[in-house]
Amino acid sequence: MMKNEILRLLKESDTYISGQQLCRDFKVSRTSVWKVMEQLKKEGYQIEAVRNRGYRLLGSPDVISEAEISSLLNTQWAGKQVVYFEETDSTNNQAKAFGEKGGAHGTLFVADKQSAGKGRRGRAWSSPSGESIYMTLLLRPEITPERAPMLTLVMGLSTAEAIRQVTGAKAKIKWPNDIVINKKKVCGILTEMTTEMMYVNYVVIGVGINVNQQSFPKEIADTAVSLREVTGEVCRRSELIAAVLERFEVNYGTFLKNRDLSGLKEAYDAVLVNCGQEVKVLEPGNEYDAVAEGINENGELIVSLPDGQKKSIFAGEVSVRGIYGYV
Repeated sequence: MMKNEILRLLKESDTYISGQQLCRDFKVSRTSVWKVMEQLKKEGYQIEAVRNRGYRLLGSPDVISEAEISSLLNTQWAGKQVVYFEETDSTNNQAKAFGEKGGAHGTLFVADKQSAGKGRRGRAWSSPSGESIYMTLLLRPEITPERAPMLTLVMGLSTAEAIRQVTGAKAKIKWPNDIVINKKKVCGILTEMTTEMMYVNYVVIGVGINVNQQSFPKEIADTAVSLREVTGEVCRRSELIAAVLERFEVNYGTFLKNRDLSGLKEAYDAVLVNCGQEVKVLEPGNEYDAVAEGINENGELIVSLPDGQKKSIFAGEVSVRGIYGYV
């Protein structure tokens, strides 16, 4: 798209870009270039126009749009197609609908606001506009259905790495699908898939990140935190989205080598908040204390019981909490 390309040129240039040059490069009229600049201004970009010199980008605040995300991405396939909504029911729903129609592997769905955001076990996910990241990646992995839940852990590691890279905040993973900072939840991940016998049709991985909130509803205020609260700074959401996709593309490639987490286990355990800690394992009709030791190559949590016995816990069956609270 011309708008995306012009935005990329503005970002890469240290000086003014001639309107006449843009007309020649894109084979369009001056009016067409002017209209693109006006669109970008409406989206929040600060663009200076000077007669006989051209256009210059002065600043990119926290703009979240298809053009902004695309201009920041440095990936081979992840997010090469971006579908952006100012508001939708849920990005997971949109990704699943696209998946049913044969939508391409690596398509990214992003919304500024969700009216029906979803968490695990059917819980609602609060999704106001202008503050958070609500995104879903559509995948068509050539794996058997029992391996698909491992992709939640691949995304968890990628998101923790991206948060650390972009903000410097010490993000950690609460197995299997939450990212925490200072023992409070900053991100949740929801993976859904459709299968046919031994074949995965598609997988969608939804990621919700608390980015620029300065307060939370009373019912989650004690357990939720935003990146802004942690760092004291406004975080550019599109930059973080691009970083998550770049880390995921690399980690997904490592996952595909053996179709498991053997190549990512060490990195995952290094940021696993419960590693080496006492945890409470909540199985249906059974609850016991153990010490978390890290994950195995299948993404199960290995715990040591008081009698020295080791046990592998599968994410779908149990919940794990710290002895003294959420983490």
